Amino acid sequence: MSGARSHAGLPLASQLRVYEPLEAFNAAERSRIERSLGEHAAGRVELDQAEADAAMGRIIGSAGDPFPDSAAEFTRTLTVDGRKLYCPSQLVLRSGLAAESVLTTAPAQLANVLLPEAARNRHQERVDQIAAEAASPRVNTRESLWGIPFSWFVLFHQQDPTEVVEQDGRIRTVRITTSWSKAISRARFAVANLALAAPEMNMLDELTALTEWLEEFHPDSAVELDYGAVADRVHPDESPLDVLLGIECLAEGDMTGAAAAYRRLASRWIPIRQLARAS
Repeated sequence: MSGARSHAGLPLASQLRVYEPLEAFNAAERSRIERSLGEHAAGRVELDQAEADAAMGRIIGSAGDPFPDSAAEFTRTLTVDGRKLYCPSQLVLRSGLAAESVLTTAPAQLANVLLPEAARNRHQERVDQIAAEAASPRVNTRESLWGIPFSWFVLFHQQDPTEVVEQDGRIRTVRITTSWSKAISRARFAVANLALAAPEMNMLDELTALTEWLEEFHPDSAVELDYGAVADRVHPDESPLDVLLGIECLAEGDMTGAAAAYRRLASRWIPIRQLARAS
């Protein structure tokens, strides 16, 4: 399948990923990682496309089962300072969490159409099997549709390694990476300053949850922000700088500077978030 193809109509999705050394995973996780690497030995663009193709196939398939099975698992790799790090897609776990969200937020009749009960029960067995391997399985990937949460940008600075992936005259994605230690240090700095300067901000709660999530991972990990298709609409993007300036201004009591940083962010991201409601 051509890596140049994209699926029209799919939401713009971005991911925040944590890549860990192989020793951070338990035996069953390592087995799945090694198996998926053997089955999907491709570059990042081809792997991203294969994952999107598989998802679309489940959505439009006639089986009436939108859930992935273990055969659909992919693993992304990242080499940092000569060390290879791994981020399994964990589609079974993540699909289970997404299904829970749909079931608790959507009307029951619609939820049952989107997620038939028989399919949910089969998938729950897969989730239970993975959960039995570890008391609290951690999820290495967070996904956001129609824009990137401002809290994610806290983890990155403008000077962090950035890869711009272009194809057929368009930007396919932008990926920013940093070390786990830098990411969590930045998150803790932001939480401390917002707790003092703006405890009522929603971002404080988001950052607190984000920091707790990062604390679950191996200290030799790396963190990656993958813009996905939204990159073509915002690159070059100064959101990490604007978020940093906004937090620093709040900490210094400079409300004018903080408001200016927020306006720059809003002018960049609100139009993209509005696409979610476009017909």
